[in-house]
Amino acid sequence: MADHRLKPITPLGNDAPDAVTIGPVTIAEVTDTALASLAARLGEEAATADAADAAGIPLPGPGQSAKGATYAAFWLSPQQWMVEAPFATHEDIIAILKPHFGEAASLTEQTDAWARFDVTGADLPSMFERLSAFDLRAHGPGAATRTVIDHLGCYVVIRGAGHLSILGPRSSAATLFHALETAARSAY
Repeated sequence: MADHRLKPITPLGNDAPDAVTIGPVTIAEVTDTALASLAARLGEEAATADAADAAGIPLPGPGQSAKGATYAAFWLSPQQWMVEAPFATHEDIIAILKPHFGEAASLTEQTDAWARFDVTGADLPSMFERLSAFDLRAHGPGAATRTVIDHLGCYVVIRGAGHLSILGPRSSAATLFHALETAARSAY
């Protein structure tokens, strides 16, 4: 039998996460977060909310994100959320979450489907208005939405003042990173 030695790579194809600083902005690839989508099953909305509460998983309302002690989540659609946890302790996030929710909710592994880039720095709205119709000036920390960036369906989560996370399809990570870099160079 062949001895296969697999080595993990980042969405950008490197051994370690990549980052670039352009003027006052840093764009960094983030690979230390496990992701799972959570959807309450029909008629099980209350049971899903109770299970999430017991597990310490915040379930924010429309257009919002929230962070708990271990888990964070952002709203996707009615009764659906993306749940985030530290990869180091939640590599198999579905196996960890499934016992909490049983048959009340559907869980789907999302970690390898998305590339995450954190953008930090001053005056991010100037850069971001070149990328998307999502108006950062009209939203504060805790806001989250789905938008289009460079023809890619992406999620934007405002983590704090001067800190955004952008999740885009892993298969288009290089395209998304290039769009973010180009917008930063244009703005600064």
